[in-house]
Amino acid sequence: MRFRQVHLDFHTSEIIPNIGAQFSTSNFQRELKRGHVNSITVFSKCHHGWAYHPSDANEIHPNLDFDLLGSQIAAAHEIDVKTPVYLSAGLDEKEARRHPEWLLRDANDRMNWADTFLKPGYHQFCMNTPYLDILVSQIEEVVQRYDVDGIFLDIVGVRTCLCHNCMATLTAEGLDPTDPKAVQDLGERVYKNYAHRTNEAVRKYRPDVSIFHNGGHITRGRRDLAHLNTQLELESLPTGGWGYDHFPLSARYAATLDMEYLGMTGKFHTSWGEFGGYKHPNALRYEAALSLAMGAKCSVGDQLHPSGLMDASTYSLIGAGYAEVESKEQWCEGSRNVADVALLSLEAVGQQQSPEGQMPAVGASDAGAVRMLLECHYLFDVIDPQADFSQYKVIVLPDAIRVDQGLKAKLTEFTSAGGRVLATGTSGLSATDNTFVLDLGATYDSPSDYNPSYFRPSFSTGAIDTAAFVMYGNSHKVDLAHNGTSLGMREEPYFNREWNHFCSHQHTPSDGVSAGPGMTEGPNGIYIAWTVFDDYATKGSIVLKKTVQHGLDQLLNDRKTLETNLGAQGIIALTRLPCGSKFVLHLLYASPVRRGNGVEVIEDLPVIHNVEVSLRGIAKVASVMLEPQHTSLNYQSVKDCILFTVPKLECHQMVVLTVQ
Repeated sequence: MRFRQVHLDFHTSEIIPNIGAQFSTSNFQRELKRGHVNSITVFSKCHHGWAYHPSDANEIHPNLDFDLLGSQIAAAHEIDVKTPVYLSAGLDEKEARRHPEWLLRDANDRMNWADTFLKPGYHQFCMNTPYLDILVSQIEEVVQRYDVDGIFLDIVGVRTCLCHNCMATLTAEGLDPTDPKAVQDLGERVYKNYAHRTNEAVRKYRPDVSIFHNGGHITRGRRDLAHLNTQLELESLPTGGWGYDHFPLSARYAATLDMEYLGMTGKFHTSWGEFGGYKHPNALRYEAALSLAMGAKCSVGDQLHPSGLMDASTYSLIGAGYAEVESKEQWCEGSRNVADVALLSLEAVGQQQSPEGQMPAVGASDAGAVRMLLECHYLFDVIDPQADFSQYKVIVLPDAIRVDQGLKAKLTEFTSAGGRVLATGTSGLSATDNTFVLDLGATYDSPSDYNPSYFRPSFSTGAIDTAAFVMYGNSHKVDLAHNGTSLGMREEPYFNREWNHFCSHQHTPSDGVSAGPGMTEGPNGIYIAWTVFDDYATKGSIVLKKTVQHGLDQLLNDRKTLETNLGAQGIIALTRLPCGSKFVLHLLYASPVRRGNGVEVIEDLPVIHNVEVSLRGIAKVASVMLEPQHTSLNYQSVKDCILFTVPKLECHQMVVLTVQ
């Protein structure tokens, strides 16, 4: 995969005239060069269903009179730009109106995406219909006729469907269409068949090209689905509803799957399909740098005007980020993340433990945990139960991870070898009863009847003096185990807020009486009696973060690889290059603000001075360099630590340490 990619959307109505009339090789090449682009995904078929080239398997757009796809591929290849080719798989509005019986249907016979034909929008196909044969023939045609560098298939994934075909399949197999498990299982089988047939359609003619099936989310815990692709493209447009927390969570999981992956953002102010919308160049600079820091390559979404004319403003904007990426690639190729802590994803555990294969509600626990780990500058991965636990020092079990026998065996082996666990809420309890499977210094009693409740820590939370801090997450009553240590007490309100008794504007204050431990430590780790990560994602209280930070610091003790004075909005990542003799420290800083209705925007990039860093456990250092400036940095070796100060951080700075 190349580092500097563009995903060039071209979803174009048949009502618009003169499609591609202003396309020219010179304009196409000039803008790719302006944007420092070295791979661009171009369209064979769009959501409207039309082909952008002569086709026997499909129909060329009625207002296109030449081979636009072929012209784009030839122009790009002439300047050494790769061209993966896009086909809309799940959406094809032309065929949807001809064959509505092939569309996904729910139990009320409503369609997916636009639920009626009276609404503007697309309608999603069921792959358990003859539509799949049409799609396969379209793929085969493209890979035979064109010099493609990859195939990108969009709007696909495991779907539940009760269209006539799926109903007929279920009843023919003696299954009940009202049974959610039967419907879900059929959805799994239909998707696997779709992936097998489409992959085979490519591999028959082009075994060398990449294939990606885009469903908008890489499901944590579903390695089987991830490995249906040759690489992963993590769709995550911060201004399009994903926010700036989404990509680090996805990337930190993708990094553990031994696959190449890229971060896909957009040039838009909001999201896909926004003509005339532009984000600030500083936002793209930061988003591209964040991809590099997270071990990913970069993709920026654009949408080509129906005329075929590439927009100079867009490629100036993209070039602001990609010029910097180009100067940094050599220190990022093949990098591997260095991690002290592993967040065991609640989504991943739910995928593996749910007998129906359907996710239980996970809330925001994974996202809240990643936000804390980023703000506190821990080096971490996001893992599933299949990961190798032994490479980490601490494993975090967020909020609701019940432990089955398989997970218990892995956690027991991990803690027996010296690893420690931080668990919150009902995490750490057996999947079959309310007993802790690890010794975290607590014995479980029951869920608390009160919400919110209060935590009075026995340690300092920093700037705020110790008090009874309100905790909005669900809490649990525990007792101190015989060898446990209390790290703080749980307190309850006088009463819950109800119609017949309430106090003040929000909730009732603490009654000031200890209701048992709220945070405990035992030989295997630390337990916190609230769903603190979900609470942090939704409320963001500083005390939640300080509580978790105290627990992790206590568990890591003198084994923490990195210490820094960088503020909470900064992001730090440490990677190791394949040569083994170079570590790359990535420092980033930006401060997204909310504008409009929840749109997160980056405009200004504050300059941060004198960022102090201490790295523990790295072998004897031969040099410490600021890159790509290639400027030597002074450092000290103190015991087993390397200490240095980065004099200036503006958006993104790499520090390359060469070890002897």
